[in-house]
Amino acid sequence: MNRLPLLTLSLLTATFAHAADWTFIGGPQGNRISTEKISQKWPVAGPKQLWKVPSDSGFSSFVAGGNGVFTLELRDTDGAKQEVCVARDADTGKELWAKPLGIAKYDGGGDSGTPDNKGGDGPRSTPTYDQGEVYVTSAKLVVTAFDAKTGAVVWQHDLLKEFAGRNIQWQNAAAPVVEGKLVLVAGGGAGQSLLAFDKGTGEVAWKAFDETMTQSTPTPATILGQRQIIFFLKSGLLAVEPTTGKELWRYAFPFRVSTASSPVVAGDIVYCSAGYGVGAGACKVTKEGDKFSAAEIYRKPGDKPLANHWSTPVLKDGNLYGLFQFKEYGSGPLKCVDVATGEVKWEKAGFGPGQVILVGNNVLVLSDAGELILVKAAADSYQEIARAKVLDGKCWTTPIVSNGRIYARSTKEAVCLDVSSKSAAR
Repeated sequence: MNRLPLLTLSLLTATFAHAADWTFIGGPQGNRISTEKISQKWPVAGPKQLWKVPSDSGFSSFVAGGNGVFTLELRDTDGAKQEVCVARDADTGKELWAKPLGIAKYDGGGDSGTPDNKGGDGPRSTPTYDQGEVYVTSAKLVVTAFDAKTGAVVWQHDLLKEFAGRNIQWQNAAAPVVEGKLVLVAGGGAGQSLLAFDKGTGEVAWKAFDETMTQSTPTPATILGQRQIIFFLKSGLLAVEPTTGKELWRYAFPFRVSTASSPVVAGDIVYCSAGYGVGAGACKVTKEGDKFSAAEIYRKPGDKPLANHWSTPVLKDGNLYGLFQFKEYGSGPLKCVDVATGEVKWEKAGFGPGQVILVGNNVLVLSDAGELILVKAAADSYQEIARAKVLDGKCWTTPIVSNGRIYARSTKEAVCLDVSSKSAAR
């Protein structure tokens, strides 16, 4: 018997065992964590660039699935500036289709990165991919399911018109959550402010609550054995059972001007934060019988030390790693914070309000000036592993890792970089 093909197959299986699509802004598990193994040895010029294309305006990140990558851009369409859902080939960056979503948010903000910090134009939300379909919530609360290969509309709902929706200042930035057979969103009116649609047909599965949305994307999680979706609303955190919409627990938390970072779950602890002087807090979730409750374990008001404007931290071994700052453009620090106490263990300035994800044992940071920085997730000190300037423009978006590649974009361009383990040997 020839054993070589079997050996080759086993090696290939081991090589790609941890490769995965990044289908949601929060990653495959909703926690901004990748299990992939990527190269930690970058050339002086940075990881090998597979493609780079223009990508105009907005703060929509990429998601990846079915050999495609998807984001929202600002384009002149039908005589107006509209947000457009754009599908690209993951290997080449070639545009596969582009579908307009409606008039985009446009406030004359700059796009040249630091020190230009005047907000920005274009879409804020990120698509979600699931089993051949792409789900989008536009700035004006139109929820659309597209066929991922063709861009054909599968179903669509206008929350403002159909569900007495209530939009917010700067309009929607939250991504839709796909959980099982449902797509969950916020933005409806009284008695229907949270909604779940059948992901295949668009039929309403449930609607409930009288809440006002924020720009925060909900966090899916399992706490004390119970699957739940945690919405960060103007009233605070609200956790619901995804298939029925049943309320599980609440945590009252202040709102001022805007809330844009997502809740972070650490076992039975849930952390949240906002800018504009609100600061951070955490609650502990408990369960007695079939009833859940949440009790605050700390609250740290103010823009220091723990404000997260729109940057969501990641969790590793009981510590949060993230860009804790408020309007510290170009200079805001990366910090390591004990999630159970809110204690800052270390901080390193010079990142600004970009975004982070966790890749294995390392934090991947995209600074607001377009630098990718790989940092060891170590609680004792800041330990930088690699750094490269990869984008021009303003970067308030989340970098993603999918199948050995980093996909990232700014208000000017989008890039795909090879960080597969084999790339280190080149």
